[in-house]
Amino acid sequence: MSRRWLRDVALGAAWLVLAASMAPAQDAAHPESGSVSPPAPAAKAVPEAGLIHARELAAALAGPTAQRPVVLHVGFHVLYKSGHIAGSRYIGPASKPEGLQALRDAVRKLPRTKPVVLYCGCCPWIDCPNVRPAYAAMASTGRAVKILYVAKNLQTEWIDAGLPTASGDP
Repeated sequence: MSRRWLRDVALGAAWLVLAASMAPAQDAAHPESGSVSPPAPAAKAVPEAGLIHARELAAALAGPTAQRPVVLHVGFHVLYKSGHIAGSRYIGPASKPEGLQALRDAVRKLPRTKPVVLYCGCCPWIDCPNVRPAYAAMASTGRAVKILYVAKNLQTEWIDAGLPTASGDP
């Protein structure tokens, strides 16, 4: 056996172990959602209590008007324009300082008791550059803020699921 072969086998085994450790597990807390739990780094940034799943949000939006959350899109404009949660408001990418400021400004105008749901949906949860900064900016405000957990992307988990969707700018 050559050293190169041994090194390649060791690297391959390391990749398999890494991939297995990153594979999503079925969401035990919300088995009806069909979604998966966020990987460990995302879970640390946004605790389970800070998440809402697609079917839960759709039910809340179908409920009594006074109890409906304000839904704010903290992602990229091109995605909002092509398809977004019906009734949601575009804020801007929370990965940018101007997006975070727009989020703070929008939430500041709301009654403190009004629930707020933030979402992006641009890409898989673990890769999203917007949801964790948005949650961090809002977590310290003391208001009821949740993040829509989107394991893969909004297209797959909201639009293709037939949940209330709109397109274009409001």
